[in-house]
Amino acid sequence: MKQSFYLAIKYLQFHKLRTLILFCSIGLILYLPAGLHKLIVESEVQMMERADATPLIIGAKGNSTDLVINTLYFEQSEIDALDLRVLDDLDGSGFGYSIPVVSYFHARGFPIIGTNLDYFNFRSLSIAEGRMLRYVGECVLGASAADRLDLQPGDSLISSPENFLDLAGVYPLQMEVVGILETTNSPDDMAVFTDLKTNWIIMGLGHGHQDMQQVKDPTLILDRDSSHVTASPKLFLYNKIDGKSAESFHFHGDIKDYPITSVLFIPQDAKSSTLLRGRFETGELTDQIVVPSEVVDNLLQNIFRVKQIFNTVFILVGAATLCILGLIVVLTLRLRKEELFTMFTIGSSRNKTMEIIGAELLILVLFSLGFAVLLYSLTGFFVEDFIRQFII
Repeated sequence: MKQSFYLAIKYLQFHKLRTLILFCSIGLILYLPAGLHKLIVESEVQMMERADATPLIIGAKGNSTDLVINTLYFEQSEIDALDLRVLDDLDGSGFGYSIPVVSYFHARGFPIIGTNLDYFNFRSLSIAEGRMLRYVGECVLGASAADRLDLQPGDSLISSPENFLDLAGVYPLQMEVVGILETTNSPDDMAVFTDLKTNWIIMGLGHGHQDMQQVKDPTLILDRDSSHVTASPKLFLYNKIDGKSAESFHFHGDIKDYPITSVLFIPQDAKSSTLLRGRFETGELTDQIVVPSEVVDNLLQNIFRVKQIFNTVFILVGAATLCILGLIVVLTLRLRKEELFTMFTIGSSRNKTMEIIGAELLILVLFSLGFAVLLYSLTGFFVEDFIRQFII
């Protein structure tokens, strides 16, 4: 038997290309069903864990799935905005407290999330480097975002323009990175967090400019009297907030009318949650309220149907691969006709010949199985990318 394996190994080494093709093909067929199952199961665990940890989400009426995906996983989509004043109604109910979320913009491919400090307490997010948000124009980065952007506290990050062709639009805002969050293995790792006002400045609802009383250039002034100064469109608008320009930033109109994407609501108990949902059901509160775990569970049920289709396809492909492998063995025996004749001539029995061929197949399958196990062990590193590419 030892001699048979020795000859089998030498044969496989001689035919390197054919051996490699068979090795990869069999390994992939063995890996794909198990790998897909692991991706879906781990994706379900991660998504449900975050959804279960979030009691209620309030948003404008529309697609509840888009609302939940935007709020929980920061996969930004076109959803209608709420007015900030909705927080007064929610907090005034006495059923719990609310956390506003603004999720519209990106910075170099990473979502910019505007919220308040309650969000960090609710998600148990702590600072690994630097400090927490204090002033307008600052941001803290999730661990993965900081690593991929190669940024540290003290560096700056510029928001990405939403429309490069909109010459009259809002200039991107240069934000100061003041902190890096601890790794949480959640979507928070991939986010850029700011306060609400910083997002509104990016949106163009707040701005800073030169001190109007100190402006000497007459082309920058449309009208001036003892009580006010009217600026011309030439007046420079800041796209960076620092010590010199921070005091000049201001907002026009009632800030309660400013937009937010959604609200995380944390009820005091199950009874408070039920009573608040009842107010939405009766129309006393006109927006929509959703339970994230129910929405995500419905989404994942559809994914599992797709998984069953994939499993069926993989079984059929596997069966076809085994047939092809059998065909290759038969054709190989034909091609090795002279080789086998030589083996018989020097005294090898038919059983010994089949033993050598069997050893070749066994080695091939074992190495393919090892390759499949290696791929399976690496699958867990791609769960986040799988969720973003194929689920949300």
